[in-house]
Amino acid sequence: MRPVGRGSHAVGVNQKERVTAAEALWVAERERIPIDPLSLAHPDMDVDDAYQIQQINIDRRLGDGLTVRGHKVGLSSKAMQEMLGVNEPDFGHLLDDMFVFEDFDVDTSQLCQPRVEIETAFILGSPLRAPGCNVADVLLSTVYVVPAIEIIDSRIIDWKITLADTIADNASSARLVLGGKATPIAAVDLRSVAATLSINGDLAASGTSAAVLGNPATAVAWLANKVHAYGVSLEGGHVIMPGSCTRAFDVTAGDSVRADFDGLGAVSVNFT
Repeated sequence: MRPVGRGSHAVGVNQKERVTAAEALWVAERERIPIDPLSLAHPDMDVDDAYQIQQINIDRRLGDGLTVRGHKVGLSSKAMQEMLGVNEPDFGHLLDDMFVFEDFDVDTSQLCQPRVEIETAFILGSPLRAPGCNVADVLLSTVYVVPAIEIIDSRIIDWKITLADTIADNASSARLVLGGKATPIAAVDLRSVAATLSINGDLAASGTSAAVLGNPATAVAWLANKVHAYGVSLEGGHVIMPGSCTRAFDVTAGDSVRADFDGLGAVSVNFT
């Protein structure tokens, strides 16, 4: 396991409890049976514990041959923080088996309780060094941005999550779809990209990239600095998902989802 940014403190849970919690999430994801909130079974679990639990399962997946292809920021918009009752972002890992081709089908039977979010994905050309990463560093390191749909999922029943619950659950990650149009970062004002989310042809939500911490590049810089404390780095070639500009929406088998971004193009995915 990678080092974590804990330091010494007297609260939290012990390593045995972290391993037990990680195993519960592992089984829930594979059997597609959500579990009760970890925060109920482990009331002393804090954010640092949750990131350690997340890393236990990431290391297990890497041991199975998967690779890290990027990272995501979760809960970076006011809408998502209010929806889940938290007051700060979190992060998760994006592995190679999470990527879905545009217009392909996502099998909902392989998920627990999926939802969709729309985001402007950043594709890094060079590493983002931290600590001290700022927006200028993000702009220099990003090759291009693409429209994206993130499919989130929770292995916690009915999405009854605290911040620690979603962190432990790899920031509620599941799948993501990248659009085929790449736009150079210099050609985009990241603060004012308007976007719409449509489900089955009906407009579900609209928003702008400013909903993501005022500028999604700010979320990427936050991510670089945050993951550094946990022994993680953002590398060239990584896909970075900065967070949604609208709240998340439930999806079920038979749904078709499309995201349109002014100037960046569109991306769509189907659910079976």
